Amino acid sequence: MTGAFGIYVHVPFCATRCGYCDFNTYTPAELGGANPDGWLAALRTELELAAGRVGARPVDTVFVGGGTPSMLGGQRLAAVLEAIRANFPLAAGAEVTTEANPESTSPELLAELRTAGFTRLSLGMQSTAPHVLAALDRVHSPGRALAAAADARAAGFEHVNLDLIYGTPGETDDDLRRSVDAAIGAGVDHVSAYALVVEDGTALARRVRRGELPAPDDDVLAARYELLDERLSAAGFEWYEVSNWSRPGGECRHNLGYWDGGQWWGAGPGAHGYVDGVRWWNVKHPNAYAQALAEGRLPVADSEGLDDAARHVEDVMLRLRLRQGLPVAALSAAEAARADVAVTDGLVARRADRLVLTDHGRLLADAVVRDLLD
Repeated sequence: MTGAFGIYVHVPFCATRCGYCDFNTYTPAELGGANPDGWLAALRTELELAAGRVGARPVDTVFVGGGTPSMLGGQRLAAVLEAIRANFPLAAGAEVTTEANPESTSPELLAELRTAGFTRLSLGMQSTAPHVLAALDRVHSPGRALAAAADARAAGFEHVNLDLIYGTPGETDDDLRRSVDAAIGAGVDHVSAYALVVEDGTALARRVRRGELPAPDDDVLAARYELLDERLSAAGFEWYEVSNWSRPGGECRHNLGYWDGGQWWGAGPGAHGYVDGVRWWNVKHPNAYAQALAEGRLPVADSEGLDDAARHVEDVMLRLRLRQGLPVAALSAAEAARADVAVTDGLVARRADRLVLTDHGRLLADAVVRDLLD
């Protein structure tokens, strides 16, 4: 193994299900007897088995996501990190992140996490507009994420991220402008912003299908992205990936590992991992996950080996989304010729030996990638 190595831990628990979410999460009524303590015991076993496969590889980044990791409480989240340390050495200066929902944080919880060794907190803010939060089925109050961000800074977190969603039905330009300005004013060093996507099988998709809500409009989404980028850039944030902005030094190193060719072990129900050219994904339900590990086997649902062609496609797709861009040398002759067309069209720019999306190209990033690889 070469390059960065991370560990992703998936926490499958949520108090309620947000209408737009299609992640592998479960409310209490859906758990069938599974609980956080049983999940934690199974996770410890998976990490032990993982160490047997990977060896004593130093871990550069840890990311605890979900779901709602903050629902576990400080002691269990500390135990997650201890389980990782018991099986893998953490590299010097390792980045250790957990996600949190604002309504399940407190100054006491954040102090516990900081003491345990977490260095980065990512909070789901989404919006400060009450009607936008209601459309997304978010249960926290408009100002709660901002208060949680202040609590995290007071607890000594080195990096704090706020997630925004734009393009929600009923959202106005002013709603988004106020949300972005509030995030900037919260003193965080990282903002992630995602266009609302109507995923099949979600409550939001059913409401759109019934005509209760309009589907997101592509032109509106593009205008909102430009609004976001303008205000964040003016406040000293710089985009480093199409949907992510940070102050200098605030980039999320774990996510950069995904985009820049790193490897990671995905632990927990439904988690995906990638090591030595093999991608795998775990069984989804916490009960099936725990049962596999109780039988002494990794809880893998399926896997696939990536050949050179598949790795190339992913390399182009992911690295072109980064501000540092894609090395021209990574392209075939035919792809390089198509890149010249994209340069002429103003979608990418040549910077030394790299191709970098222009401001306009960021709005069409997926299409640019398809055209390059076509």
